[in-house]
Amino acid sequence: MTDEWLLDSDLGEVLYENEIEIAQQIAESIATTVRQRYAEQGPPARRDAHPKAHGCVSAEFRVEDILPPHLAQGVFVPGKRYPAWIRFSNADADAHRPDAKGDVRGMAIKLLDVPGEKILEEDRFAPTQDFMMINDPVFLTDHAENYLKLVERINSSNPLVKLSAGLALGWKGAERALAAQSSRIANPLATRYWSPVPCRLGDPPYKQAIKFSAVPCNPIETELPHHPDPDFLRQAMIDQLQEGDAKFDFLVQPRTSDAMSVEDSHDQWSEAHAPFHKVATITIPKQVFATPERDALAENLSFNPWHALPQHRPLGSINRIRRVVYKTISSLRRELNNVSLKEPTAWVDPQQQELHAIGQDRR
Repeated sequence: MTDEWLLDSDLGEVLYENEIEIAQQIAESIATTVRQRYAEQGPPARRDAHPKAHGCVSAEFRVEDILPPHLAQGVFVPGKRYPAWIRFSNADADAHRPDAKGDVRGMAIKLLDVPGEKILEEDRFAPTQDFMMINDPVFLTDHAENYLKLVERINSSNPLVKLSAGLALGWKGAERALAAQSSRIANPLATRYWSPVPCRLGDPPYKQAIKFSAVPCNPIETELPHHPDPDFLRQAMIDQLQEGDAKFDFLVQPRTSDAMSVEDSHDQWSEAHAPFHKVATITIPKQVFATPERDALAENLSFNPWHALPQHRPLGSINRIRRVVYKTISSLRRELNNVSLKEPTAWVDPQQQELHAIGQDRR
């Protein structure tokens, strides 16, 4: 048994029946779809989710100067500054899907210059740490079997089966999926993002389960255009970062009750009972990011919730399944695209518009 199946029972992890076998079935189903799209569309083999990037921006992640001991864990070293890359994206598998259509949106952060050994063996000494979020506080599926049903129906060649994908989620999941899939935003830099599934924070005696969120600071009010361009979200980012900086508060939500499940990804932890606490500020400086070089970076950078320090280990069934899926699709994409996997080791001033040590994508 590999370490993704070694559970943290202290924080409430419980292995679902047949979860290991189901995880592999999910990975194989997605891999089949990636191969089919590659055969039909040609290279490159793209991500199976979040293939459309609105932009990849350079940023600074600055930890608060003063934090209580239970929050000053992992990368949250008081006063520490990390350079970062941030990729904003749409979730739909169609990389050409117009932005005006409802979709889940993503914000993926890669911190650089992060010391310490990481969880994944292949990246154990990489000086980076990833945080991945979407603009919805919960995940679409709540356990392994529904996850498998959803993936199989979405990837079915039968249109009727594909249309029934929402039924695989159950009533609560279908309701959440409808809300998430109909979401429309005006500007990725003015949108709140959440980790829909939890992770660990810290070591004993401060080890705890948390979720995290990025909230825009004083966002510029932007209305949805009446006749939107297919890529209007990218243009909204261009316009804002031509004028000035964008900022987010990075918050963590410590679990305050064992009733707040780490296994049920439909369980939205109440902010009234488990408030968020600010631990860092993300500053995205004024910059030009709409360049061929930066677009290549957006395509090639790798993000994985398991690319993390042990103090930020992902928790729960959905995260355990994601680890198997990411590993499988990573290997497949590297094979199809004939690329190597390498984490970035340097950040460059955004005004220089130079890229060094660009990593290849594992998904």
